[in-house]
Amino acid sequence: MKISRKTFVKGAAVGTLSLPLFLRGLMGDSQAQQNSGPNIISGKKYEWKMVTTWPPNFPIIGEACNRFADRVRAMSNGRIDIKVYGGGELVPALEAFDAVRSGAAEVSSGCAYYWAGKIPAAQFLGAVPFGMNAQQVSAWILHGGGLELWTELYQDYGVVPMMGGNTGVQMGGWFNREINAIEDFKGLKMRIPGLGGKVLEKVGGTPVLLAGGEIYTGLERGVIDATEWLGPYHDALMGFDEIAKYYYSPGWHEVGSVLELAFNKKAFDALPDDLKAILRAAAAEMHNDLWLGMEAGNAQTLQSFITKGIDIRTFPTEVMDELRVQTKVVVEELADSDPFARKVYDSYLDFNKKIATFAGYTEKVFYEKLQVI
Repeated sequence: MKISRKTFVKGAAVGTLSLPLFLRGLMGDSQAQQNSGPNIISGKKYEWKMVTTWPPNFPIIGEACNRFADRVRAMSNGRIDIKVYGGGELVPALEAFDAVRSGAAEVSSGCAYYWAGKIPAAQFLGAVPFGMNAQQVSAWILHGGGLELWTELYQDYGVVPMMGGNTGVQMGGWFNREINAIEDFKGLKMRIPGLGGKVLEKVGGTPVLLAGGEIYTGLERGVIDATEWLGPYHDALMGFDEIAKYYYSPGWHEVGSVLELAFNKKAFDALPDDLKAILRAAAAEMHNDLWLGMEAGNAQTLQSFITKGIDIRTFPTEVMDELRVQTKVVVEELADSDPFARKVYDSYLDFNKKIATFAGYTEKVFYEKLQVI
């Protein structure tokens, strides 16, 4: 789908066997009706609302939300019908979590670091600078204890979390000044959120909060000197290549940002078990669909940037080393600020060390010797 920058910023079927009928065929109508409790199959239909932190039909990410709703509808034979609302259509984008918490909506799509103000530990379940990449953090969440901690963290808010995508490794951002040394960050005004923004402050820069629709104008008019966004695919839609001099890599601040689906616990617990399983399966499919869609789109768009002759640079080693040092300071401060944040961070760090060792013997060696066939 071709989307212009103007349109983008402005916006900034499978047939299934009916299981109830199948059971009636095996057991008879009366027995099926007798056993239709909350934990077994029933013909009850559920009308749900899904709110997101993304603009309506936001390319790849918002579109994945629409496909999630379609998939749930198909897999449940219409028993769960989810209507998707982009940010601002039903509630403001950054109130999506609270809407699910209150029951105003049954599910949301966002990123855990958006709720850092009320849940400090959530940042470790969103994006950690110099942290694990998409496959590594997914392994931690599913098989290293991360999901159990995430579930415990959200329990007091009446919310059930699931992974709902990953941005993959992002780029370092668009700059209108060269970064040759760590001193070049002093006085630099950059649109960068989360823990990355706190690291920028440590090295003398100023993080600036701008809504997506304001970034292009801010960069063009010098309100900011630099901005990060997502990756080449979305950066091109925003038109940053038209107004910035340098495109830096890598995205040290968001190495594998986890996107979440958050369900109202009361609504989720009230579902029969088969519908809970359908939601989990559709969430897993959405996670992979969104993540791999980002990988494909970014790879294709970066190639177009290279063809156009955009000045793509890599942060100097000395700069990366100092950013890493200051990241350690920032995340330790966060972990020390809240007991549960420390608990999540310790689990994250332990898994990170183990999987980094494994990667050192496998992927690292492979990439160092990699040649395109």
